[in-house]
Amino acid sequence: MQRVCFLLKVRADRIEEYRARHAEVWPEMQQALSASGWHNYSLFLREDGLLVGYLETDDFAAAQEAMAATDVNARWQAEMSGFFESLDGARPDEAMRPLTEVFHLA
Repeated sequence: MQRVCFLLKVRADRIEEYRARHAEVWPEMQQALSASGWHNYSLFLREDGLLVGYLETDDFAAAQEAMAATDVNARWQAEMSGFFESLDGARPDEAMRPLTEVFHLA
């Protein structure tokens, strides 16, 4: 199982709305994530907008590709793109750059 961690930055003026949106993630989005191989997926948000994402998957590239092929993901990403800083024209799911794991206590 591959462990993946990534960072994004939520705009300071949208933090509360971002929290509210994630308190009610669409059921079809949750189902698509699970079906696409995203397991144990968590998002952590610091008060300054730093967002840390963590997930486990057999193959991150395949999991991303499977999600990219879903209609629900396209709709979700379109709605979420305005929440983030520095996407450089990418969708939020395309802007995720996994961090290199340097230690894991098994």
